Amino acid sequence: MFQTDYDPQIAAEHAAELAEKGLTLMGVDVFDATNFFMLLLRFAFNIAVCGLIIRFFYYRRSRRKDYCFTFVLFSVTIFLLLFLLQSIPMEIGFALGLFAIFGMIRYRTETIQIREMTYLFVVIGISVVNGLSMDVPIVSVVVANLLFIFIIWLLDGRNVACNVSTKIILYEKIDLIKPEKRADLLADLAERTGLEIVNIEVGHVDFLRDAAFLKVYYKSAPGEINTIDHITRFSQSNM
Repeated sequence: MFQTDYDPQIAAEHAAELAEKGLTLMGVDVFDATNFFMLLLRFAFNIAVCGLIIRFFYYRRSRRKDYCFTFVLFSVTIFLLLFLLQSIPMEIGFALGLFAIFGMIRYRTETIQIREMTYLFVVIGISVVNGLSMDVPIVSVVVANLLFIFIIWLLDGRNVACNVSTKIILYEKIDLIKPEKRADLLADLAERTGLEIVNIEVGHVDFLRDAAFLKVYYKSAPGEINTIDHITRFSQSNM
């Protein structure tokens, strides 16, 4: 018979140590139950908060599905990037630079309006908060997300913010753009456009064609959408 030095206590301690470390591949954990379920929980919470803001606040007024697609993917990308990289030591400058890169992306195909940029920044901010708050109490994280929702609901959902929109108008009566004829200009524009005009700014003036560009500020109806405010000048061939 073979005699072995098998010690059940040592074997049990060794098995418990292996179970605690988990299965590894080339020094990297293959599966960590705590981290995995935390990822799913926080991801679901983050996408639920961002989805609520996008669907019930932004899309309700804008009806822009293309921006909804962008906001959701930004949220998912930012959250997963920060959540998975939070265990890697990073200098604060690199982290802020990474945040700035995503926050200042500018699309070349279309000028992004201030409302879209605001919602984009909000979605990025919420994803950063949820992705980097592993050491923050869960209650504080939930309250922070609820504060985001409450402020957006208060300002945008209830139309507390001033509903002033703008239009760029190519105006032919340039004799009325003089400061002393401002009242006549306001009356003429209000009659011809049917808008409740708040303010007017005079832009490019072409005396050769007797035309000027005016930026007209007017009170918009609740839920009114204006997606071409960024047009400021026509090409010379169209004038």
